Amino acid sequence: MGSTSAENNGADGTSGVGRRDLIKRSAALGLISVPAMSFLSACASGGGGDNGGEKAKAGKKTAKNPLAVNDSAPMEFVLFDGGFGKEYAEDAVKIYEKDFPKAKVKFAATQKIQSTLQPRFNQGTPPDLIDNSGAEQMDMGVLASKNQLTDLTPLLDAPSYDDPSKKVRDTLRPGIVEMGQLDGDPVWIMYYAYTVYGVWYSRKALDSLDEQYPETWDQMLAVCAKAKKKGMAGWTYAGKYPYYLPFSLYPMIGKVGGREVLDAIDNLEPNAWKHPAVKACFDAYYELYKKGYVLKGTPGLDHIQSQTAWAEGKALFIPNGSWVENESANVIPKDFDLAVSAPTGIDGSDKMPFGTIWASGGEPFIVPAKGKNAAGGMEQLRIMLSEASSKNFTSKVKSLTAYNGGTDGITLTPGLKSGVAALEKAGDNVVNPRIQDWYVQLQKEQIGVAGLGEMMAGRITPAEAIKKIQGFADAAAKDSSIKHYKHQ
Repeated sequence: MGSTSAENNGADGTSGVGRRDLIKRSAALGLISVPAMSFLSACASGGGGDNGGEKAKAGKKTAKNPLAVNDSAPMEFVLFDGGFGKEYAEDAVKIYEKDFPKAKVKFAATQKIQSTLQPRFNQGTPPDLIDNSGAEQMDMGVLASKNQLTDLTPLLDAPSYDDPSKKVRDTLRPGIVEMGQLDGDPVWIMYYAYTVYGVWYSRKALDSLDEQYPETWDQMLAVCAKAKKKGMAGWTYAGKYPYYLPFSLYPMIGKVGGREVLDAIDNLEPNAWKHPAVKACFDAYYELYKKGYVLKGTPGLDHIQSQTAWAEGKALFIPNGSWVENESANVIPKDFDLAVSAPTGIDGSDKMPFGTIWASGGEPFIVPAKGKNAAGGMEQLRIMLSEASSKNFTSKVKSLTAYNGGTDGITLTPGLKSGVAALEKAGDNVVNPRIQDWYVQLQKEQIGVAGLGEMMAGRITPAEAIKKIQGFADAAAKDSSIKHYKHQ
């Protein structure tokens, strides 16, 4: 979820319109906007030609230059200018310039990744490093299948920037390398941000009810009933973009039924949505609507409006990603005491323990195959994956990175501190549903808007929503125009 988170994922700006008219990833992950279709067809028709000039010759491979970067070759870096801003990247560029003082670095930030870069891909003159995020994110499956991306395995196998005895891959959070793979071994994408998804709330508000975060659904309903008596709704969510609901619903399904249920959903297996765990969780969420525990008017709210209502104390809980702390910084009160929890389960019969959470990479960086200085692009990423750059990112944008650490010595903001604690509590019980980056239209428009959105607005029942969503998934599985993926 780009610009998470991101994703993102994560806003197009921290005070105005948020980044997720299309999600981050983050999100943010795998977003395709309508304008991107011309890019897809251009790639499909083999648009490329020569690269507009000579590729940089390899430099001398040394302990300090393990990727053999040509120390005088120009390097171009284009960043998505979203909720994370551009300062963290500019700081990392300064380190590159210090390490290679003879190299000229061209850095630019834009919200229009696809429309800015499509012509350059078509001409065979793309930049050397791209933060491929935001509403105009390019389809990375298409890019990889058309040989437009550099395999990042050499970066992963290079010594880390801080410790030559450790490879870069050994410094990354679990799942980051796998997320960058699409089919087989090559790693096409480096997800730089790390997003914690879950149920976000104010500890102050929960304390005012004399309640702890509920671990079972009966407890959740009791907390919502108590909140309602005090004039506060239990829940709100991005009603116009109900694909935010899965940020807490999917890990709940995994908790109740086990990882294999989420894997079957990702794999578009027949009847995956008819699993009893899915029905139990859909019924639970529908109960929030039936009992009047959802903030009135929520189906008409966008992500910023719902987050603002929640920050103002009109609702207790909201499903979201860790970009929410930065995205809503201008409306969250100083004494809010922001926190995130893994989703509430059904009861003690759940397959996975309380604490099971969704966390994954966001902010996807790519190194175009036809860039002039791929080694330089990878070296810039190696710098960004250092402890110092990771700490710089985390302290400036209130989000974790793919680097497994980077929080020592930093005064963590409340939401970030809570996210780190949630990851520690989860341990190995971290799930990562891939449907949101493998099948974007299915996840957003069909499962999100046509399925969950309609159910939570009370226009269809859980049984009808499940039948509808299973139909969408079956159609996607049979659609030969869609690239299909499976968990390995």
